[in-house]
Amino acid sequence: MYCFNCGCLLSEKNFCTGCGADVGLYKKIMYAANRFYNDALDKAKVRDLSGAVLSLRQCLKLDRCHIDARNLLGLVYFERGEVVAALSQWIISKNTRSEKNIANDYINMLQENPGRLDAYNQTIKKYNMALTYCRQDSLDLAVIQLKKVISMNSRFVQARQLLALLYIKNQEWEKAKKELDKALSIDANNTMTLRYLREVDTMMPTEEERLRKKKEAIVYQSGNDTVIQPLGKKDRSWLQTLVNMMIGVGIGVGIAWFLVLPARVQKAQEEVNARYKAVSEQLDAKNVQVNELTTQVNELSQEKDSLTNSLSAAQADKVQIQANTQLIEAVLMHMNGTGDEMAVADALENIDDEYMQNEATESFKALYDALKGSVGKVVARKCYDVGYAAFRAEEYETAITNLERAYSYDATNGEALYNLGNSYNKIGNLDKAVEIYEQVVERFPNTEKARKSQNYIREIKGE
Repeated sequence: MYCFNCGCLLSEKNFCTGCGADVGLYKKIMYAANRFYNDALDKAKVRDLSGAVLSLRQCLKLDRCHIDARNLLGLVYFERGEVVAALSQWIISKNTRSEKNIANDYINMLQENPGRLDAYNQTIKKYNMALTYCRQDSLDLAVIQLKKVISMNSRFVQARQLLALLYIKNQEWEKAKKELDKALSIDANNTMTLRYLREVDTMMPTEEERLRKKKEAIVYQSGNDTVIQPLGKKDRSWLQTLVNMMIGVGIGVGIAWFLVLPARVQKAQEEVNARYKAVSEQLDAKNVQVNELTTQVNELSQEKDSLTNSLSAAQADKVQIQANTQLIEAVLMHMNGTGDEMAVADALENIDDEYMQNEATESFKALYDALKGSVGKVVARKCYDVGYAAFRAEEYETAITNLERAYSYDATNGEALYNLGNSYNKIGNLDKAVEIYEQVVERFPNTEKARKSQNYIREIKGE
């Protein structure tokens, strides 16, 4: 465990041997985070995924940089079929520590298989569509979508729970129990699944009732359907009924063939011909309209290109005039001797960077550099004072703005660069903090700032 203040390796004492900071409470927090992580690991091993999620969230509340907890939370979400939530956790883990992190392997596993990733995306879309159908009371369509979701991602616990709920609403207790049992095999202690399962067990008939009903009925197959006919209602004149049905069907077919069918065929043919004629006339009119619109589009495109070229030339002239005006104003402020070097610096910084790099003349650049060098020391000192005060007041965004400005005007100010890295570290932008610390080590070697920066780099990278 490393000191949160200086990055020094902590001993068994309740203070840091490197900087003297009180780390007693910090150690208790880290130990509590590790206990929650170990508890989640035990729950995950027995497939109590819901309990593992709760413990891991508590762990990350205490230590948001706990890489193992973050990766395990992603795995638990992935096991429950929540791929988007799993990817979110792994990406956060990767941004916290980019090297020697197994989250990189998990992310690559999904990204290197576009077909699988697209299947997960389709799963989420179909699940959301099923929710929409439920809100619209189109329950049959929702059931169809959820069956597709489960066929594409069999571990999606939320989809199985919603499908079971729809079966419960339709009083299809056996189907609901089947889905809930499968959801429970994935997440063994999910509260919602257990609540639904208790309701289903309450409503399902007992084994004795099922046996009694089976004895009282005749069961036979009709195609793909199973027909259950009670014994007391068996029709014993089935042969006579079958003969009557066949006679009625024959009479109906004969009437349709000789009287109704020819007239309907002729009428349908006439309607088809009339619709074909109307569609042909509409198509001819649309073709003429399309040709006219195509001509107008071509003319408008040419006019647009001409106006775009004119606008680009006018904007270039405007940028040049504005840059010259801003440089003149800065020179006048400096010549007046008002002592407001910050206002001169503001005027210089308002000049367009692209114009300075690509279009400015050599004389323009020379005057700009001379004026910037004249006010640079004063601006650097004032910006550093404001930035350091903001850093001490924990206003890190203000500190970053002023410390960057101070270092840009005075590259010898190592304190500005070091405190800039500390500010990025405080707001959690660890990649940028490492970049700044490496600059401190490179540009100010053999200094206390370089040693502390090296410690911070090792702490962030987990070395």
